[in-house]
Amino acid sequence: MSDCKPVSTPMTTSFCSQPKPDSSSCDSKEFRSILGALHYLSITRPDIAFPVNKLAQRMQAPTVTDMQALKRVLRYLKSTISNGIHLTRSSHTSLTSFCDADWAGDTNDRKSTGAYLIYFGPNIISWSCKKQPTVAKSSTEAEYRTIATTTQELIWIQNLLEELQIPLTTPTIFSDNIGATYLCANPIFHSRMKHIAIDYHFVRDLVAAKKLQVSHVPTSHQLADLLTKPLSSTRHHFLKDKIGVIEDTAILRGRKGVLTS
Repeated sequence: MSDCKPVSTPMTTSFCSQPKPDSSSCDSKEFRSILGALHYLSITRPDIAFPVNKLAQRMQAPTVTDMQALKRVLRYLKSTISNGIHLTRSSHTSLTSFCDADWAGDTNDRKSTGAYLIYFGPNIISWSCKKQPTVAKSSTEAEYRTIATTTQELIWIQNLLEELQIPLTTPTIFSDNIGATYLCANPIFHSRMKHIAIDYHFVRDLVAAKKLQVSHVPTSHQLADLLTKPLSSTRHHFLKDKIGVIEDTAILRGRKGVLTS
């Protein structure tokens, strides 16, 4: 793949999660080997978390189409090889998170993919992209479950920072689903959501105790959108830069120096 043609996004917007019945199988060992390397890379590249998550669900019986989608991720990485997470020094010690879910995005089992991004000050420190274990009956339910998962991670990080004696303000979760946002604070919605497991209602207790704030954010500013669905080139690069995955100018200058020498 060293001479492959670069692409601007890691996955096409037309990607279908349901395998084609006439697709032939590919080398499963090679597929899993490349995917394992990409799993390791996603520790520092959240912009490939979604395609890696989707393709990991094909490890049982990968097809030629899956291998082509996997190679597209490699082609994207070639075009963004000098990109990385940009960390900056800041006096802000607040915890902020963005969470999102695509409702019934998997055409095989109609389960949703939930994702979150957590920031400590201006720097991203934790993210996740994972398929939800149960089918959500509404977009509000899918989003609310993602808020609950994000809250668990926030509490763990908050406890860790408190042990390090770092002062913190009330953590904030941003969701683009108004119904899920209201559900966290307004008990009148309880009758509509009784089928949700009781465990997830601990979010409401934290909001009532003013230990957590859940706020609405427009979909256009929802950063976690990058980890829930394949996006267009313009949208992908906009969110990638906002998240903090940017081009390292020092690496880029080094590469240009090697090419010109």
